[in-house]
Amino acid sequence: MATTETETSTTQTPISPTKQTHHHSLSPSHSISLRLPLSEASAFNLEKAVCSHGLFMLAPNRWDPVSRTFHRPLRLSSSPSTSLPVSISQSSNSDVLEICVSGTDCLCTQDQEAILGQVRRMLRISEGHDRVLWEFHKLHDMAKKKGFGRIFRSPSLFEDMVKCILLCKCTFSKSLAMAKALCALQLEIKAGNFSEDFTPKAPHTKELKRKRAKQTRKSKAATKLETKFENCIEEPTDDLTEMTNDSNDHDDEVEIGDFPTADELAALDAEYLGRRCMLGYRAEIIVYLAQSVVRGDVQVRKMEESCNDNNMFSFYDTLYAQIFSIPGFGPFTCANVLMCLGYFHKIPVDSEAIRHLKSVYKVNCAIATIEKEIEAIYGKYAPFQFLAYWFELWEYYEETFGKMSDMAPSDYLRIASTDMRKKII
Repeated sequence: MATTETETSTTQTPISPTKQTHHHSLSPSHSISLRLPLSEASAFNLEKAVCSHGLFMLAPNRWDPVSRTFHRPLRLSSSPSTSLPVSISQSSNSDVLEICVSGTDCLCTQDQEAILGQVRRMLRISEGHDRVLWEFHKLHDMAKKKGFGRIFRSPSLFEDMVKCILLCKCTFSKSLAMAKALCALQLEIKAGNFSEDFTPKAPHTKELKRKRAKQTRKSKAATKLETKFENCIEEPTDDLTEMTNDSNDHDDEVEIGDFPTADELAALDAEYLGRRCMLGYRAEIIVYLAQSVVRGDVQVRKMEESCNDNNMFSFYDTLYAQIFSIPGFGPFTCANVLMCLGYFHKIPVDSEAIRHLKSVYKVNCAIATIEKEIEAIYGKYAPFQFLAYWFELWEYYEETFGKMSDMAPSDYLRIASTDMRKKII
């Protein structure tokens, strides 16, 4: 079990079992320290585990390139509506993560384990992922040499699912801005600063079901067109999400909260959410997803548990069908969500995947033929094709823009503003 101690401005006193009650007291000047031991065999490196995917750049995540420390709020189990600021650090060559929980002078055992569980999920710290890493490194010498293989994800599957929607069919600068706007809204929700058009004017669940029923009656030709749009390699922008000044959207002085939960988003009016967070069509998808999670129609916990099974690949088709049935979740988004769940045998196909294959492998592929090309190039790494692909893509990003872990958050826009398709050689 993790060791715990309080930290104040004057003393550091170990918490005794009698102080670990089922309550927590919020105190801005106090903090709790947790220690998460790491397996010696895992050769874990915090910097490489965090700075491994664009998800680490999306609010409320924050990597400090100076202190090499990761920051974000994490939620308590005893009070899911409560988030506390958490920082995670690792001393050089240490086999322990130091986790500082600010804003409280006491955490019950239940909340300590909840914090540690979220840290483990984000950084993929488990015996199961250690095995994945070991097996992948047997197939990929360069990834082993560079310690690559832990792909950053969110502390919850719901947050991963929403962020996968934010990454779809838009520029990365928009993804950054939309995630930040959602976290700013969460702070308002927590403070109770609601506008008059905050709550739903009509039951969006029924409306979406009506639309879905209508869609099922479409002709085969219309369905083919819809599928073609879903798989389109272009990344169109829409008026509601177009940013007029990205530097303002990413102002570090803007105060934000945690990423909103399903309960917080399910109560919102989709039209309001779209305007407030510049989400465009994504707002309706996100509200419907949140309501489905709250109702239990989308069982995120059961999805997560099935991926911890030794026979997890036997659940893949079922999971894919469940996620694909959610309105707005097409093949690209589904593949990204399943990657977050630990399925690395499928590569999410978008314009960036096509650009990479054209640039690196000189393959003249399109959306209709890319799966064949992917199998020819990455099949030898099965069942870790995504890890091999992402290793190449991340290496390319760092060669082009510099080491991601050295970048300040304000530098992320330099990546986001670059049209990678123009870099095809």
